[in-house]
Amino acid sequence: MPTELAVVSDTHVPGREPAIPEWVSARVRAADHTIHAGDFDAPETLETVRGLATELTAVAGNIDPSTVDLPTTATVEIEDVTFVVVHGTGPHESWPERVATLVGEAIGGETEGIVVGVAGHTHTPTDTVVAGRRLLNPGSATGARPATRTTMLSVRVDGDAIDVELHAE
Repeated sequence: MPTELAVVSDTHVPGREPAIPEWVSARVRAADHTIHAGDFDAPETLETVRGLATELTAVAGNIDPSTVDLPTTATVEIEDVTFVVVHGTGPHESWPERVATLVGEAIGGETEGIVVGVAGHTHTPTDTVVAGRRLLNPGSATGARPATRTTMLSVRVDGDAIDVELHAE
């Protein structure tokens, strides 16, 4: 049976936005697993997401305080797909190459199997392939600046096949 993922990032609550929108929360609650690519903004926001998610894989972002006690890189296997999660901190222009490099470092350069990188930071939804790796950026789950809209991804994993859908409001 396929596994449904909610992929979110850059919530920035309460620093830039007051709360996670209900439609995003509903998708997180409905998912089998949630990936958050950092910039929660506060430990309370991390706890909110933990309370919504059935299972959570998350990393710290560049604005997260040390009290958001998360790693900077996380790896999770969902069915036959390995997801490498980082925040993607750095200049927006070099995001794809930087994230592809971080994904390669996290898996030790292994090329077997399906590996997908997930990162945020730019607040721009992205689904691209760089250096043979598929990279996903869900944008901002609250529409926090510099985003122009609220976005997230749903990812359906069935064996080694993945289907990605962008949701935006």
